[in-house]
Amino acid sequence: MAHESMWVDLQGVPFEQGYVDAGGVRTRYLMTGAEHEDVLVFLHGFGGHAEAYIRNLAIHGEHFRTYSIDMIGHGYTDKPDQDYEIPVYIRHLADFLDAVGAKTARLSGESLGGWVAGSFAIAHPDRVERLVLNTMGGATMNLEVMKTVREKTLAAAQAPRDSTRQRLQWLMADPSRVHDDLVECRTRIYELPGAEQAVRNGTCLYLEDVRANYLMDEERVSHIEAPTLVIWTTKDPTAAPEVGERVASAIPNGEYALINECGHWPQFEDPDTFNRIHLDFMTR
Repeated sequence: MAHESMWVDLQGVPFEQGYVDAGGVRTRYLMTGAEHEDVLVFLHGFGGHAEAYIRNLAIHGEHFRTYSIDMIGHGYTDKPDQDYEIPVYIRHLADFLDAVGAKTARLSGESLGGWVAGSFAIAHPDRVERLVLNTMGGATMNLEVMKTVREKTLAAAQAPRDSTRQRLQWLMADPSRVHDDLVECRTRIYELPGAEQAVRNGTCLYLEDVRANYLMDEERVSHIEAPTLVIWTTKDPTAAPEVGERVASAIPNGEYALINECGHWPQFEDPDTFNRIHLDFMTR
């Protein structure tokens, strides 16, 4: 089997890694398609980072000024010592859009990123042109899954060299898709000063009393005005496809797509299928 690396996914592609001041938060991004005016922002899941969309940046950069960011408390972005509840992420995303001069944008989020993107679309309907919720977090109150997310992410942050691979493999239908380069990338992030405390601060959303305040139930998602595509998978470890169907049916301008034989990261496990479905929706 050929060696896999994240560099190969961007080899030959004009891209930029940089930082902006987003409301006082030094925020890291990867960006392709600098010449385009229309902006697309990818948002990763809990404990993740911009490289979650490493296999999607090149092709989306052909159509949009495409950013994949490290959300507040994640990756190489600043990690202020505070609980990371949904309003914190919403404010950070608004500040990031302001910093890159985007009055409006297309948003696409996976897991926690989908939860943030959907919540942002409710809070700022005038700033969201199109929305993709990819195996969105916050749609259920499954205590077992919440406990698993907390424990696996904390274990990886506490002992990155021992537990990061297992945390990433949990995301995939096929654990062999987790290559050494991806493991090393996340391991180094978890070894950064303040990373473990930031993960602890982020686990608040996986506690029942806090999560209830921001749960993306039918009533809440019914307030999403933007045209929205809900993407789910047949082997998502956090929720069954029926959850995605329920979310999509509750959104006034909602659509639903199911990707087979993928787990929680379809954009990484099956980028060809994801990119085709995603671009078809985003470029309409």
